[in-house]
Amino acid sequence: MTDRAAAATVVRPVTDAWPRRTRLVEHSILPGLGLSLGVTLVYLGVIVIIPLTMLALRPWELGLDGVVRTLTSPRVAAALRVSFGVSLAAALTNAPLGLLIAWTLTRYDFPGRRLMDAFVDLPFALPTAVAGIALTTIYAPAGPLGALAAKIGLKTAYSPLGIFIALTFIGLPFVVRSIQPVLQDLDRDVEEAAQTLGANDLQRIALVVIPALAPALLSGVSLAFARAVGEYGSVIFIAGNMPLKTEIAPLLIVIKLEQYDYAGAAAIGLAMLAISFGALAGMNAVQIFLARRGRA
Repeated sequence: MTDRAAAATVVRPVTDAWPRRTRLVEHSILPGLGLSLGVTLVYLGVIVIIPLTMLALRPWELGLDGVVRTLTSPRVAAALRVSFGVSLAAALTNAPLGLLIAWTLTRYDFPGRRLMDAFVDLPFALPTAVAGIALTTIYAPAGPLGALAAKIGLKTAYSPLGIFIALTFIGLPFVVRSIQPVLQDLDRDVEEAAQTLGANDLQRIALVVIPALAPALLSGVSLAFARAVGEYGSVIFIAGNMPLKTEIAPLLIVIKLEQYDYAGAAAIGLAMLAISFGALAGMNAVQIFLARRGRA
């Protein structure tokens, strides 16, 4: 320990009441913990905890029967299935696509690489409504890609496939940007050692690279899924918004708000919150497991 590190740390004995024993605790003398913790708690309370608490309380104005009746109505159930089902499909599709793009941008040097890297962030900067209009223009039946898809019997815009395209578009940067830093810091010596031991390229990627990238990849997929579930602007233009078919849950919340059914809108929001929280908790558990397995 250097003199500076020793000066910043005070080691003092602390005696427990039961059982009676003495242990050494490192006590940092850096100031500001109370202020930082207070600001953090106030910020989280005002921005996150209080709004979510109000969201959890508002639906019960309808009573338990009213909440159950709202969430089990065919229109609401269909909207939830579309939102979560297509969001999951888009996030899983972005996993191999994002990995391939991150690998290309990190491991290869080619003309236009920086420009392509900047294009990855375009869905971040582009307003969602503008993205929806652009995608609808391209994938509509009269659009260039929509007309080509129609020739092979695919209906892109105004269908679940159109929702899938929009959610894949807005979720891709989350996967790419989650993988890139880890891929850049990945030790090449490990890959070269595997190659020296006789591993071919496929084995090297499957047994060395993918396990190291798995926690970051899962994190990117989780972020893409969370963003897709709540997406509104880029979807409503290309979805067609047909009840029981292509209507998403966020749009149904807006419709209920316009009808002054605030408790019903909150009930749908609470259901989305509960499902999203459960899905993200499961993904985080898998991510922690993969990270611990990688360190083992």
